[in-house]
Amino acid sequence: MTIDKSVLPNPSDALAGRSEAVPVTDQHFVHGRPIKPPYGGEQGLQQVLFGLGCFWGAERKFWQIPGVFTTAVGYAGGFTPNPSYEEVCTGRTGHNEVVLVVYRPAEVEFTDLLATFFESHDPTQGMRQGNDMGTQYRSGIYCFTEQQRVAAQQAAEKYQAALTDAGHATITTEIKMAGDFYYAENYHQQYLAKNPQGYCGIGGTGVSCAI
Repeated sequence: MTIDKSVLPNPSDALAGRSEAVPVTDQHFVHGRPIKPPYGGEQGLQQVLFGLGCFWGAERKFWQIPGVFTTAVGYAGGFTPNPSYEEVCTGRTGHNEVVLVVYRPAEVEFTDLLATFFESHDPTQGMRQGNDMGTQYRSGIYCFTEQQRVAAQQAAEKYQAALTDAGHATITTEIKMAGDFYYAENYHQQYLAKNPQGYCGIGGTGVSCAI
């Protein structure tokens, strides 16, 4: 069966997956805070999922932001339950490589996170990011509240105007409410902190996102 990795599979064609979650340590390699709910019992946290290409470099962008409580990488937006990285790479799960960003809204505005998201990649490339090709590298914002979804849509519209003025194409970012999130394998978590010389394919358009 030939798979076109630039096209999302039909749910009926997706890999079956499994009922067991991938075992993942509940400790962030950089700062030691938990990466799984209930996040040590801290109250008032909010979360969002961002897909902006290879999740190794994407995660580092967000753990460095003051007000971000914790981050983790995983898979979202697809059909296969509890997929492995190898399965996601086949293009037959429908999943996107995403960063879970858990933040303190009293310390960082959601719009600041959106600006980092848009400025850290090229959101006009469809099912790719640079040399990384396939549906797992698509641009996406997966929201947990309607307020986040509206803010993300408004930010995309404002950024589109700036991109258009700079001669760039139309934004292809997938903006929708979050479905299931599956943690990626341990070795992917905070990968660039564990492997400082590792691959990072993250790079923006150079156009500022003033929102």
